[in-house]
Amino acid sequence: MPRIAYVNGRYLAHRDATVHIEDRGYQFADGVYEVCEVAQGFIVDMTRHLDRLNRSLNELAIGWPLHRSALVTVMREVIRRNRVANGLVYLQVTRGVAPRDHAFPPAGTRPSLVVTAKKSDPVAAAAKAEGGVKVITVAENRWDRVDIKTVGLLPNVLAKQQAREKGAHEAWFVDAGGNVTEGASTNAWIVTRDGVLVTRPAEHGILRGITRTTVFDVARKHGLAIEERGFSVEEAWTAREAFITSATSIVMPVVAIDEHSVANGQPGSIAISLRAAFFDVAEKSPA
Repeated sequence: MPRIAYVNGRYLAHRDATVHIEDRGYQFADGVYEVCEVAQGFIVDMTRHLDRLNRSLNELAIGWPLHRSALVTVMREVIRRNRVANGLVYLQVTRGVAPRDHAFPPAGTRPSLVVTAKKSDPVAAAAKAEGGVKVITVAENRWDRVDIKTVGLLPNVLAKQQAREKGAHEAWFVDAGGNVTEGASTNAWIVTRDGVLVTRPAEHGILRGITRTTVFDVARKHGLAIEERGFSVEEAWTAREAFITSATSIVMPVVAIDEHSVANGQPGSIAISLRAAFFDVAEKSPA
């Protein structure tokens, strides 16, 4: 069965789905996106994802391409047509199609919308979590507004490639002060020796991850303390545990940072417990 995509009002075979060459997402990365996990036939944390989409659109002064309820209908239809019970649904909204000019196009230019969905293997993801992953660190070189989930991800792409070339799963950006900001596509966490979860405050320095937010709820439910503060690479090397969070990885234990083993080099018990409890707390909307 061929994959199906939604592009500006039409459901198309994935291989035939295209956007105009003067779409501003292609020309200027002038757009935003969201990725929601689909787990056992449910869209995970959909409300929070769409709330963040709304914030991103507002920050860039891009209008909604559809009414929110209509967008949910499209998401569900794309998931249904692709028969995704476990996987991801991807949304991208750009400022639309207009002759190339750095300034905004004329009022009334319709935003472009693309929605795709694909299957994933939860068994493979669980196996990866059982072994944990490695990360590397790279210098922070992104623009200041990484709190907006834009499609302008070239520094993230280069960081991910550097991680892959070094046999790692993720790259953590490190600011000029030597503190970890976040991963190329994840939020970064450590656990201190006394069991406190630490992650950088979600202000302008990092993206306010939806999975990150739900992990706060999980931690509170289980009586775990959280500190929102910066932490250095050296503190991460000597932490009791480290892990990353995202819609694509949920809670993924980190076992090595720049070839330095975290603790005994095995997934930590707190990260494992947070992962196990995640879906008991996360919002689950029927797909």
